[in-house]
Amino acid sequence: MNINTQNMISITDANRNFSQAAKMVDEKGSVIIMKNNKPRYVLLCFDALQSQEASDTEEVMAISRRLIKKNMKAYETLAK
Repeated sequence: MNINTQNMISITDANRNFSQAAKMVDEKGSVIIMKNNKPRYVLLCFDALQSQEASDTEEVMAISRRLIKKNMKAYETLAK
């Protein structure tokens, strides 16, 4: 994950003004919440999370199909 320094907010600022953090997410897609000057949390739009999960599922399915195709003879032998 690339971290854009323009998308960072301290945990104190996020606690004091959550609507500001939410507005940053709406504008920039995600916000990194810093704790003790280290990236600790990510705040992102729910739609972005759902699309990420969908792409992860598609990747897993593509890998599964490739492995099945590559090892079909072994699967057929084991099925006997």
